[in-house]
Amino acid sequence: MSFRGLRDTDPLDTSVLVLQDRHRSHLVDTEQFQDVLHPRQQMRAFLGMWRMDPRIRPYVIRAGFYGIYRLGHIIIDWPLITSLVERWRPETHTFHLPVGEMTITLQDVAILLGLRIDGLAVTGTCVLDVPGLCGELLGVIPPDEALRGSAISIRWLCQQLSTPAPDADDIALQRSARGFILALMGSFLFADKKGVHVHLCFLSLLRDFAHTSSYSWGGAVLAHTYRELCRASLDRRRGISGCITLIQVPMVLGETSCGSPRFWPCSRKSSTTFPSCLT
Repeated sequence: MSFRGLRDTDPLDTSVLVLQDRHRSHLVDTEQFQDVLHPRQQMRAFLGMWRMDPRIRPYVIRAGFYGIYRLGHIIIDWPLITSLVERWRPETHTFHLPVGEMTITLQDVAILLGLRIDGLAVTGTCVLDVPGLCGELLGVIPPDEALRGSAISIRWLCQQLSTPAPDADDIALQRSARGFILALMGSFLFADKKGVHVHLCFLSLLRDFAHTSSYSWGGAVLAHTYRELCRASLDRRRGISGCITLIQVPMVLGETSCGSPRFWPCSRKSSTTFPSCLT
């Protein structure tokens, strides 16, 4: 795809990139919109609230999410994420860079996050019996103030399930593990607009941990990340949710894998610097 120049990211041919008039790069180029995106990922807050009890670790490992917990919190470079979003094209699902096109692949998800990328599709219904489902799988029924539609407060989950009793049996430990995985999804993998709630549609997939590990969670995370990139790149959006680490880390690794990275000032009116492949 041809562009006008390194500093002007408007495409010369809009027959494929038909959303250019709504695209963030066009708004930035015409000085209508230059804000840095706001973070919506709450992994650091989640890890500070919920210290994993060693007794639930085997269940988290069996479900296939222990690698996400071990990954921990990675500091997000929000000016870098903003610059990448400005170069993301919803029409092609690729970053359009001066050096060519690139995208995030299932291989990136498998290597960086350790999630399964084959297996059953992550799908189900969003019409839920919330009291019955939570009572069965979590052992507690959330009050109305802990719910937002069919999404549940991560903080409430932490308050109720983060500290199993010293004499807790296997059923109680499994319920705590389900709450932990659910909160991990809402804080990191499938973060919502504020990163403080998680949809309960995932809870029914955590009923049997052995069966949970048979789902393609990596494919679901990648699809969710693509959708959030598309949303953030259009119509003056001021934030981006989803698995932000999956956007940042491949770019950093891709830049450094060819040798020492070179950084140049970006086109914004700030002192922020970006990888040379973005400028």
